[in-house]
Amino acid sequence: MTIVTIVWVAVAAIIQSGLVPRGTRAYVFQSIYDVFLILGVLVGVIVIGYMLYNAYKYRAGGGNAADVDRPVLGEIPTGGGGGKKLFTSFILSMIIVISLISWTYGTLLFVEEGPQPEETMEVRVEGYQFGWRFVYPNGYTQDGVLRVPQNESVRLVVTSDDVYHNFGVPELRVKTDAIPGQQTDTWFRATETGNYSAQCYELCGSGHSFMTATVVVMEPDEYESWYESTQPNTTTENASA
Repeated sequence: MTIVTIVWVAVAAIIQSGLVPRGTRAYVFQSIYDVFLILGVLVGVIVIGYMLYNAYKYRAGGGNAADVDRPVLGEIPTGGGGGKKLFTSFILSMIIVISLISWTYGTLLFVEEGPQPEETMEVRVEGYQFGWRFVYPNGYTQDGVLRVPQNESVRLVVTSDDVYHNFGVPELRVKTDAIPGQQTDTWFRATETGNYSAQCYELCGSGHSFMTATVVVMEPDEYESWYESTQPNTTTENASA
């Protein structure tokens, strides 16, 4: 069985076990960060602790007996138990690394796939020099402002009218390419109301730095009232309105 097969089996087992975090993109990426931070700190404590232990044990003038089994530079270590320590360390390291890779990969699969289509509302995002246009399911179009309901998954279908752009909302951990003639998609779910800044992350021309938009997260009832008041094929050009 190859390493790739082992990883795939581990990924499937981890997904089935429910260990893969679910929720908003921000929560998922924060979970990945926390796991790597905890493991990094744990490994650092073990390595530094073992180093300090040996430094104290074999310190000069520590009152150790003259025949103590001190390490000697250039000498092959003895008493290693026939390689058992090395084998045990290798097995434990392999288990930890494969588990970490499998868990991270399974988590990123959830981020890529997102919620089921029936659980999301879809908004089309069109990039152009130098702004963003948002097209809602009912055909209503608005430039510069994307309005979404709180605690609802939103799928963005992103494209470009002219050159390469990249749509990103850092606070919501959303980022995807806007490619002429193609569509990419991403999703997010905002848990707090308020305004979030979106901008282009692909150098697209002289007005690149001005290519921004505002994501307005509204209370569900407030959003429903606003959405019912919109009409198809109407466009708001002023992003600050």
